[in-house]
Amino acid sequence: MFGLFAIMLLAVFLAFFWQERPKSETEIKALIFTEQIGKLWDVAKKAMNEKKPLQAEKALLTILRFDEKNATAYNRLGILYAKEKQYKEAVECFEIAQSLDMTANSLHNTGLIYLETGDYEKSSIAFRQAIELEAEVPSRYIALAKAEEKLGKTENAIQSLEMAYKLNKSLPVLKHILQLYEDSGDAEMAKKTKLRLDRATEAEAARVAPAKPLRRPARPKPPLSRRKMS
Repeated sequence: MFGLFAIMLLAVFLAFFWQERPKSETEIKALIFTEQIGKLWDVAKKAMNEKKPLQAEKALLTILRFDEKNATAYNRLGILYAKEKQYKEAVECFEIAQSLDMTANSLHNTGLIYLETGDYEKSSIAFRQAIELEAEVPSRYIALAKAEEKLGKTENAIQSLEMAYKLNKSLPVLKHILQLYEDSGDAEMAKKTKLRLDRATEAEAARVAPAKPLRRPARPKPPLSRRKMS
């Protein structure tokens, strides 16, 4: 009983008399740093949304001046440069981001830049690496198919598109597969794909068609004698 009373007394003492330990100078600096970085991120995001690339670039570069190993900042800066068609700078940023923290998104972004600049071999490699890290995203396979198509590897492109279609039943993907078979002169596969496309199109139309309203049954007409009376 005395032991229980002592524990309760200690709990009351801790609740009312325990003072929070003062923060050290290092902890205070860390809090200020985190707050400043957060404000810079807010500025960068707002500037990108408002299509103010110079302001966004300045904020991102300032973040990197404080935190030179911030892979996310390099990735965002790469996206910014890509939108401004500064492809060399974009690739450099994406490659640095990959060296710090290799993610499927940074690899995919790099692949898109290589695709845009005509370096299809590097583009294909980047997309394949992105798929290894994140294999359930249809856009990865669609992008890879474009690179493979540019390299003249039609069979590989079709395989990639089939994977994309398996993950997401998209009519444009089926149309692209059909186009590749037609361009390659494979009449048999083009015919089969055309049938698949027709069935998928019909199913999609049925899915999005508005439901027909239920028709109310016609009210029976009253007997002739009653109609005369009224």
